[in-house]
Amino acid sequence: MSEFVSHRIACIGGGYWGKNLVRNFNDLGVLSWVCEVDAPTRDSLGRAHPGVKFTDSVEHVLDDPETSGVAIATPAETHGALVRQALLAGKDVFVEKPLCLSVDEGQQLIALAAKKRRILMVGHLLWYHPAVLKLKELIEQGELGRIRYIYSNRLNLGKIRREENILWSFAPHDISVILGLVGEMPEGVNAQGGNYLHDRIADVTVSLLSFPSGIKAHVFVSWLHPYKEQKLIVVGERQMAVFDDVEEANKLTLYPHVISWKASIPVPNKAQACPVPIESGEPLRAECQHFLDCIRTRHTPRTDGHEGLRVLTVLQQCQEALEKGAVKEKPFSATAKPGYFVHESSFIDDNVEIGAGTTIWHVSHVLKNCKLGRDCRIGQNVVIGPNVQVGDGVKIQNNVSVYEGVTLEDGVFCGPSMVFTNVYNPRSEIGRMDELRPTLVRRGATLGANSTIVCGVTIGAYAFVGAGAVVTRDVPDFALVVGNPARIAGWMCSCGNRIEVKGNDGKGICRACEKPYLKIGKEVRAA
Repeated sequence: MSEFVSHRIACIGGGYWGKNLVRNFNDLGVLSWVCEVDAPTRDSLGRAHPGVKFTDSVEHVLDDPETSGVAIATPAETHGALVRQALLAGKDVFVEKPLCLSVDEGQQLIALAAKKRRILMVGHLLWYHPAVLKLKELIEQGELGRIRYIYSNRLNLGKIRREENILWSFAPHDISVILGLVGEMPEGVNAQGGNYLHDRIADVTVSLLSFPSGIKAHVFVSWLHPYKEQKLIVVGERQMAVFDDVEEANKLTLYPHVISWKASIPVPNKAQACPVPIESGEPLRAECQHFLDCIRTRHTPRTDGHEGLRVLTVLQQCQEALEKGAVKEKPFSATAKPGYFVHESSFIDDNVEIGAGTTIWHVSHVLKNCKLGRDCRIGQNVVIGPNVQVGDGVKIQNNVSVYEGVTLEDGVFCGPSMVFTNVYNPRSEIGRMDELRPTLVRRGATLGANSTIVCGVTIGAYAFVGAGAVVTRDVPDFALVVGNPARIAGWMCSCGNRIEVKGNDGKGICRACEKPYLKIGKEVRAA
């Protein structure tokens, strides 16, 4: 049972998929209402879940002041209207995919959620699957090498829908995962399909996505297939990964196959398959718990409205391609270098350099005279500059401002809503920009969510600042600091795991990758 029982949840829709949400929220001890228009379904759920209130009226649910959140699992064409109605009623919302059926409506719903200060979460279930989370971790750690190609098959015989085609029914899950693994939006979309059971509803589609970094992906979906198949394959230069959600035991497997070149001819070298251990647990239970956690903490969901909008954008482009042919994104601006992505809602000032492979997401602003390196990931609502240098491979998560005077070296990670300052004693009535204190974050350092870096300090290479810590003095290389004010609580390997220092000789070793280190006085160095 959930420890957050003060947050009561209502489920709108208890049918084909909704009954699973009803079961999980009830098991978590937070289910207050179920709204279901079909009387036999409502009666069946009522017998299975005594003590829960049932109705066929959405208004009954939304008028209940004790219900803080709603979970919507109704036909896709009703999502937009129900999400709007729930947000206007002051409820936090979890809606099954897709968010709605048009990009314009999706943008309006995101804006409404922000205005009402409500949680908006989209049910992209695979991002709560331990195998997918592990796959993303392996890619970010470079275990697969440079990603070349991703493809997915989501195939089954039925359930055949008439309110939406197979693209909108099956493909959102895989598109969501592909966008999250690649970290950028496609610059070209193509799709083709077949309508075999109904003249105007596609039963089979293949969608092809081309990304600015050169990665290609395809998504094959069908409800006219003799057996169930749900596979996602990621082809890297060092290894290949297979996520097989139908497989009972080994859902994630690595294949360390490589291609060597002999006499200008590519030669495949096959290697033994390596199953990857993953945590057990029902992804839907984790997803429901995540919604409750976000209601409690007011943190942004892993699959928030913006993530849902990105998936919706690609779905709409695939649909256009099905109807009209290939869709290509317009280039951002005449001055942009090729090979990077800037969302149309973001702002880039004059005299800004952006490296190839960098992505800049929704409503972010890069001010004049900034330089961003290659392969950076800039999240939503990020402000950088002016006059800021950001190295290669830097990740800046949502709601971070990197002010003038801050320098980020290669591979730095800035967690969600962490804070930099650049003046030690600011006053609104007194201008002190001539008193800027520079802050340097060295290579590979991690700054945890909601941490604060008071200006004038240096964060050492591969240091790790814990979530919520307040840093007021320099942090040594590899140090783990926590608290307010931040203090050294241990040491972290460059791979992001703890270093164990044993004995009096100062020798240490990473508990994960076994890399050796040496502690000399108050510092740790790679051995």
